[in-house]
Amino acid sequence: MLIDAEDLVPDLILSSPARRARQTARAASEYSSYQGEIEVVKDFYPGDPDIFIDTLLTLPDEISSVMVVAHNPGMEEFLYTLSGESARMPTSALAQIVLPIDSWQELDDEVDGKLENFWRVKELN
Repeated sequence: MLIDAEDLVPDLILSSPARRARQTARAASEYSSYQGEIEVVKDFYPGDPDIFIDTLLTLPDEISSVMVVAHNPGMEEFLYTLSGESARMPTSALAQIVLPIDSWQELDDEVDGKLENFWRVKELN
């Protein structure tokens, strides 16, 4: 799968508690080399970008990459907040954002990240 091929296996997967989000997170985990547990974050439903950022702020710096699995319109707003790029994120889309931070505690809604890659579900196989 693309996650392995592009060396995008995250150090951590965070998921909304919604059934469909958990299924998507499990599928990403199963089709990649992800070895960790999927952490369900109850506040990720219904999908507020500020909650995503607040959650990431609590992560230890040993975690260098995170996959966030949640809902629209929050994911599209989150993408815009982190990268300044607008993109329609249909179900199971994957966006890779590179952040110019050395610590999760530096993350805020003013960060100037870069949308490195974007894939829709049919491009992920």
